[in-house]
Amino acid sequence: MISIRQEKPEDYQSIYSINKFAFDSEVEAKLVNNLRKTKGFIPNLSLVAVKDSRVVGHILFSVIHIQTDTNYVPALALAPMAVLPEYQRQGIGSQLIREGIKKCKELGHKIIIIVGHPNYYPRFGFSPAVEKGLKLPFEAPEEAFMVYEIIPQALKDITGMVVYPPEFAEV
Repeated sequence: MISIRQEKPEDYQSIYSINKFAFDSEVEAKLVNNLRKTKGFIPNLSLVAVKDSRVVGHILFSVIHIQTDTNYVPALALAPMAVLPEYQRQGIGSQLIREGIKKCKELGHKIIIIVGHPNYYPRFGFSPAVEKGLKLPFEAPEEAFMVYEIIPQALKDITGMVVYPPEFAEV
């Protein structure tokens, strides 16, 4: 059985390893460490999946913004989400995403943005962000740039550039 809970300091090394092995790179692992030091880090939205007392998955939602013509609209970035390779394809990532969205809603957030696998995230309600009038400040496949409106119509009359904190560019 899998349980999902908020990360604890003693999970940090496991989370680093999960991201390193899931992505076959240290980029995402370093991103998590860097985001923990920012104002946009929300401890309640850094979740781990535990199986048989072992941390096997991790998901992080952190604060970003959408820059419109007149202001900045708060949103969340879902990045990264990772499961140890030997535990993938067992529904753990799905549990992390569903529980993460639930926690985001409980905390009053309205919008989640991701650059991720276009064949994976739509099953959770993510849709193409460009169709909602959003733009990325970097190159990425259009179909990988997606958004989830936690509150229906949260993006009504909102268009603009997604603004990520510098930590995303530093890794």
